[in-house]
Amino acid sequence: MLFRNDINGLRAIAVLAVVIFHFNPHWLPGGFAGVDVFFVISGFLMTSIIFTGIEKNSFHLFKFYTARANRIIPVLTAMVSALFIFGWFYLAPDDYRHLAKQVEQSSIFSSNILFAKDGGYFDSNEKTKWLLHTWSLSVEWQFYIFFPILIVLIKKYLTFCGIRKFFLGLFLLSFCYCLYATHQDQNKAYFLLSSRAWEMLFGGLAFLFPVQLNSKSRIYAQMLGLGLIICSYIFISEETPWPGYMALLPVFGAYLIVLANVQNNILINNFLFRSLGKWSYSIYVWHWPLVVFGLYFSIEHWWLYGIPLSILIGYLSYQTIERIKLPTYNHWKNIYKVKPIYLAIFLLGFSYVVKATNGMEFHYPPEIRQVLADAENENPYDCVSKSDDDLSECMIGNASNIRAIVVGDSHANAVTTGISNALDLEKQGTITLSNSGCPYILNAEFNDNQCELINQKKQQYLAQHQGTPIILINRYLQRLEGENDPARVKTKNVLTINFSDHSTNKAEIYAAFAKNYEKTICDLTRHSKVYIVDSIPEVGFNVPQTMNQSIFRSGKTEHRTLPFKQYLARSEKLAQIQQNVAQKCGAEIIHSTAVLCTSDHCITQYQGRAIYRDGDHLNEYGNKLLTPLFKDIF
Repeated sequence: MLFRNDINGLRAIAVLAVVIFHFNPHWLPGGFAGVDVFFVISGFLMTSIIFTGIEKNSFHLFKFYTARANRIIPVLTAMVSALFIFGWFYLAPDDYRHLAKQVEQSSIFSSNILFAKDGGYFDSNEKTKWLLHTWSLSVEWQFYIFFPILIVLIKKYLTFCGIRKFFLGLFLLSFCYCLYATHQDQNKAYFLLSSRAWEMLFGGLAFLFPVQLNSKSRIYAQMLGLGLIICSYIFISEETPWPGYMALLPVFGAYLIVLANVQNNILINNFLFRSLGKWSYSIYVWHWPLVVFGLYFSIEHWWLYGIPLSILIGYLSYQTIERIKLPTYNHWKNIYKVKPIYLAIFLLGFSYVVKATNGMEFHYPPEIRQVLADAENENPYDCVSKSDDDLSECMIGNASNIRAIVVGDSHANAVTTGISNALDLEKQGTITLSNSGCPYILNAEFNDNQCELINQKKQQYLAQHQGTPIILINRYLQRLEGENDPARVKTKNVLTINFSDHSTNKAEIYAAFAKNYEKTICDLTRHSKVYIVDSIPEVGFNVPQTMNQSIFRSGKTEHRTLPFKQYLARSEKLAQIQQNVAQKCGAEIIHSTAVLCTSDHCITQYQGRAIYRDGDHLNEYGNKLLTPLFKDIF
C-alpha cells in the first residue's frame, strides 16, 4: 500500500487530542476519543495487510506478528526501562512493585484486563498508574492476534464475498455488544477488546467495502469526518458513557477520512501533522508517564513542560528506536531470531524480580522501611469479616470475661486493639463485629453491598448480649459526604447511603440518617451502655506514601497535617446528630479528636512515625494513642 498522508495526519490529530486531554482535560474534554480514532486506523491498515496478502497468496501469519512486534515492543521496552530506572530512585517499594505488575501485564499485552478489574479509566486513583495508557496497546495486540487467525480459518470455507459479509456481520455483532456492555459495566467495557473490536472492524470496512466517490464528494466526506472528530473532542466528556453509541462520532469521522482518501488537504497534509503523525506512536507511549510524573511530584502547570517534552521525546524515540529496521520472518522455526521477544522476556524477568523482592525493598534506607512497616502495621487479629453477609466474632483476650463489644466497619477493626490494650487480656476480653464498608445503622442501604442484612444480624447479636458495653466506631462520613481522598475515588463523589425513600438530596438523607441513627442507638441503650467514638479524622491523603515521597524529594520527613477547620467543616453535621442522639438515648461520646487534634490541626505522625496506614485508618501504632480514652470505660 502506498503511504497515505491523510492517515498520517489523522494520527497527528488523534495523538494531539489524547496528549492535550491527559495534561489538561479542561481544554479538550473529549480528547480521549483520539484512541478511538487510532483503533479505526489500525483496523483499516491491518485489514488491508491481511486481505491483500491473502488475495496474493503471500500472507504469512508469523511474518505479520513479527512485523507488529518489531514496531511496538522496542519503544515500549525503552519507556519501561526508563520507568524502572526512575523507580529505583524515586518510588517507594509498594509503588515499585505495582509498577512491575503493570509492566508484566503490558509485556504480554493484557494490561487492559488488569485495569478493567480496578477502577474506571477516568477515576482519580487510576491516574497514578504509570502504564495505564498501555491498555490500548493491549487491545490492539489482542485484535492483531485473533483477527488474522479468524480470517485464515474462515477463508477455507468462504469465498472472498462471503468473508466480506462475515466481516460485516462481525462488526454489527460487536457494535451491539458494545452498547450492551457499556450499559451494564462501563468500566470494563472501556478496556476490553470485546467492546472495542467494532471500532477496528469499522476501519476494516473502509477497505473491504470501498465507496466510489467523485473528487468533490471525497472532499466533503473528509471535511465531514474532520468535523465529527473535532465535535467529539469538544462536546464529549468523562460524563459520557463510553464506548457507547456516542463513540460513533469519532469512529465514523475517522472512517470517512480513510474512505475519502484525499491526500492534498492542507488541514491534514501539512508539515506539522506529517511530523507528528510519524512520531505519534512514540509520543503516545512516552506522554502518559510524563503526565504521572507531574502528578507524582505535584508540579504546577506541568502541561507547559509536559506537552512539548512529550513531543520532543517522541521525536527522539522515533529517530533512535522506531527507525531501526528489524527483520521479519515467514516461519515459526525462526522464532528464536525475533529480537523483540527477548526484550519482552527481559521485561517479564525484571518484573518478576521486583515483585519477588517486594519492590526491591532491600535497597531502601531505614527511615523508608519504618514508614513501610507502619503502612502494613494493621490489626493482627484481622477482625474484618471476610464476606459482605457474614457475621463473625473476633475475640481478643479472655473469652469468659467480655468487657466490651466493638461494632462498626473497617474503622472499628483499625481501632479495636487500641481498645483491648486498655484491658488485662489474661483476665478480660473484647469482641469485635466489623464489616469493611458497612457502618452500623439500621434501615440503611449502601448501594454496593449487603450492609442492611449484616446490620440486622448485628442488631440480633447485640440483643443477645445485654449488659455488655457497646463501642461504636464507624466511618459514616464516607457515605454521607463522599470519599475525601482523591486517590481512592473510584466513582463520582456521590452519596452512597439511602433509606426507604431512596432520596439523593443531601439534606433529606441527613434527616433520614438522624431519624434512623436515633432508633439504632436508643435500641441499644435499652439493654447496654453505649459509647460512640466520633469520626476518626480522615486526612485525605495516604500518610505513609506522602511521608515516603517527602523523603525521596527532600531527604527528610515532612509532617503534613489536616487543618482542624477542614475536619470540622466535613464532620460538623454528623457530630451534631451524634451529640443530639447521645443525649436523647443516654449514650456517651468518646472524642478521638481530643488526642488526635489540636485547635489548629489533626496529626498524621507521632514522634516521627506514621499513625495511619492510609488516609483514614489508624495503624497499630496510632490506635494505641487512643487507649487512655477507653480505660475509664473499664
